[in-house]
Amino acid sequence: MFDWLVVGAGFAGSVLAERIAAERGEKVLVIDRRDHIAGNAYDHLDEAGVLIHRYGPHIFHTNSEDIFGYLSRFTAWRPYEHRVLAQVKSPTTGETVLVPMPINLDTINTLYGLKLTEAEVEGWLAARAEKVETVRTSEDVVIGKVGRELYELFFRGYTRKQWALDPSELDKSVTARVPTRTNRDDRYFTDRFQYMPKDGYTAMFRRMLDHPNITIRTGMDFREARRLFSFRRLIWTGPVDEYFGFRFGKLPYRSLVFRHETLDQEWALPTGTVNHPAESTPYTRVSEYKWMTGQSHPKTSVTYEFPSAEGDPYYPIPRPENAALYKKYEALADAERDTWFVGRLATYRYYNMDQVVGQALATFERIQKQVPPGAANDDALLVKQAGASI
Repeated sequence: MFDWLVVGAGFAGSVLAERIAAERGEKVLVIDRRDHIAGNAYDHLDEAGVLIHRYGPHIFHTNSEDIFGYLSRFTAWRPYEHRVLAQVKSPTTGETVLVPMPINLDTINTLYGLKLTEAEVEGWLAARAEKVETVRTSEDVVIGKVGRELYELFFRGYTRKQWALDPSELDKSVTARVPTRTNRDDRYFTDRFQYMPKDGYTAMFRRMLDHPNITIRTGMDFREARRLFSFRRLIWTGPVDEYFGFRFGKLPYRSLVFRHETLDQEWALPTGTVNHPAESTPYTRVSEYKWMTGQSHPKTSVTYEFPSAEGDPYYPIPRPENAALYKKYEALADAERDTWFVGRLATYRYYNMDQVVGQALATFERIQKQVPPGAANDDALLVKQAGASI
């Protein structure tokens, strides 16, 4: 008999499990259908002993002191500022070059053989930008800032591979996440706190879930947990449409296929990640983990990312019809009693890791206000035994 069942041992589920166990003193069962905790942030040593991220690179960054402070209870940190290069062809020479991404002053000067200053490059970009009356799509965002040539070089092919849709078919939020800079700042993120867990993400999650009130079961799905255990309340971090038995149809997601390679050399890339925007290249990017982890090792490991329509759901596809479909599921979720829906999949939103932590902490505060600690609720127990639609 548990007070809470938490479905999913990623950031959303683990943060809420820790808060409920530590602050409310209630018994929590955390399950995950995968064979490990930490969700998509799971990292481990590969056969060569190199620390890799099984589901592609996860770079922690946040502007929130509260979120950073909370996670600091469970890990020491290693400072790390992520840098990305894009492999593209120069419009002036036709040669393949590696240039900073997001686009900055050095990107422009390298591509076009120029010596623009910060004061000059803003006007240079403005002269190439196309006038867009109403910014609706991802294409509108980019061509309205930097013009069509840079859009074709950096964004169109990458986006078509990543989403299997043209940027003109995607909500403006997709490319609006990537800034354009007129200075030489080549950091991918500019957040106040940019660090990596010193011992890795999985170690951080182990410490987070190491509490006498928390029981962990990996390799277990919701159906099995519901059959084996009783619980009063539920935290759901999986796909919201799955919870309701796909009543209105499936919400569309994009997935990824990862190809991990260990190389018999100390380094492979000039920086943490190299993007490959050209549609002729089947993968979108390659990442090398030793840049991120700071690990010293005679070998190195890299990961190639191939977008896919099949596989685990990673990215909600931001289109108006998908948002309308989610609204139907959101209405069902809002009506659920003693069930909280948290995280990227449960709320059909593209969140960074820190945003998921923030959402989980905010959800815990709502729980504190709505549910007195230790309050028994036999009706809720009956509801949870009856279960969801799946």
